[in-house]
Amino acid sequence: MAVKIGRTSTASKTSTLSAGASAPEIALKTHTGDDFKLSDLRGKNVLLAFYPFAFTPT
Repeated sequence: MAVKIGRTSTASKTSTLSAGASAPEIALKTHTGDDFKLSDLRGKNVLLAFYPFAFTPT
């Protein structure tokens, strides 16, 4: 896992979800700068895909 200089990874400190468990709240900015909260999609099927920074336009 790549980590920016001056930052440390918290991957080893995160817990793993069990099948059927609710996902934790996630709040972030979309690619257009709008606010996004995972809870806004509660009750819908959701697929989260995270891409490395290298695959994003600069």
